[in-house]
Amino acid sequence: MRNSTNTNQAPGEPGASHPVNGKAISDCLLDARIRGRRLPQFPGSLPEDLEQAYAIQMMSIGRWPEDVAGWKVARLPAGDRERFGTERLAGPVFGSTISTVASGAETVAHVFGDGFAAVEAEFVFELGRTVAPGTMDRTDDDLVRLVSRAFCGAEIASSPVPRILDLGAVAIIADFGLNAGVIVGPEIAGFRGLPVGSLVTRVSVDGQEVGSASPGPITGDPVQALRFLLDHCGRHGIELARGTLVSTGLLTGVHPVDVGATARVDFGALGWFDVRFESISRK
Repeated sequence: MRNSTNTNQAPGEPGASHPVNGKAISDCLLDARIRGRRLPQFPGSLPEDLEQAYAIQMMSIGRWPEDVAGWKVARLPAGDRERFGTERLAGPVFGSTISTVASGAETVAHVFGDGFAAVEAEFVFELGRTVAPGTMDRTDDDLVRLVSRAFCGAEIASSPVPRILDLGAVAIIADFGLNAGVIVGPEIAGFRGLPVGSLVTRVSVDGQEVGSASPGPITGDPVQALRFLLDHCGRHGIELARGTLVSTGLLTGVHPVDVGATARVDFGALGWFDVRFESISRK
């Protein structure tokens, strides 16, 4: 629990008790992302709760110079799951940061080289129809029917704040959910009926394996990530247009990368692709 009497810690550190200025935080994060510059620490006091964090995120989305084309879903750090009583978080994905890559090919991702940068193997869904905001009871089968296509993919996680993971869910949510792009790789034909135990995922960075997993069915946990996103967007009045991409959560872990590195994201018989990392460079 945050010590509300501590006034000696700097803003942007866990335990700091300075007032939260959402607009100022949004201003600084937006400026850093647009200019591609590092922030030595979180720009202000950490939001007190998820509502404050999402309010900052929504403020920044409204001021970003392009539309949202997709969403990422991720699990909260373990301590935050208990603290906030929820399993997952959401963040926007903008169209210019989405890359499509064929199996066996390479694509480029841009990250904050002097901030935080990582790659995560994930399944990516494409919605086959528009989902209007509002609450609705949906079965798992209902959710699966919303998905027109599924892909092998990766999320590119990056932030101008180097230690943002240490600051927890509220900092991650406020900074666009830590998203810097989504890679859409080979399509997964017949994803609804793949045999249990048939999936394998490996990630290597510069030739060294950094994570592997045998994920459960695509219609399992990834569909629950979609359920979370639909509920989240319903509460916030967000419409999900047909064709929206949903990156459904890490499979093998969060794998830090440096500028100049190349990661291979390998889904076994489903295909593989490489991601080369370059520094975000903007005026």
